Amino acid sequence: MKWAIGSDHAGLGMKAAVKEHLEAKGFDVVDIGAHPEDGSVDYPDVTDDVVEQVLAGHVDMGVLMCGNGVGVSIRANRYPGVRAALVYNDYGAGHAKEHGESNVLCFGERTMAIEDVLRWLDIYLSKQTAELEERHKRRIAKLDAPLRQASPST
Repeated sequence: MKWAIGSDHAGLGMKAAVKEHLEAKGFDVVDIGAHPEDGSVDYPDVTDDVVEQVLAGHVDMGVLMCGNGVGVSIRANRYPGVRAALVYNDYGAGHAKEHGESNVLCFGERTMAIEDVLRWLDIYLSKQTAELEERHKRRIAKLDAPLRQASPST
């Protein structure tokens, strides 16, 4: 499995730990940035770069980090075909894989302990999606379907 990881300036420490953790498990990791010498980096830009790698099939999974994980998850989920999960506990880490087949995981360095994030990655990796129940398959298909157009309010 190949991973693309990225963060803005607020997620640099977590990104380094995630990269080391995944590489220690034998995964190939593409570090999209940011890097310490980059200074302030806008999270939508890094998100776009990671998502591009996932959607093009250059990598199997993406991990995004910012200050709290919210910004990167919002931006990533704007792309059809991306199922970004803002993971914040053990239960959510498992369900991101088992119920949502998430292909991008999102974390926040200012709101999450790095040791928790590494554990959540391991939980995610330990889960299977091959035996999804029909209800979860139906829901994932809806996530990947084009959005309905909102009716203008009167």
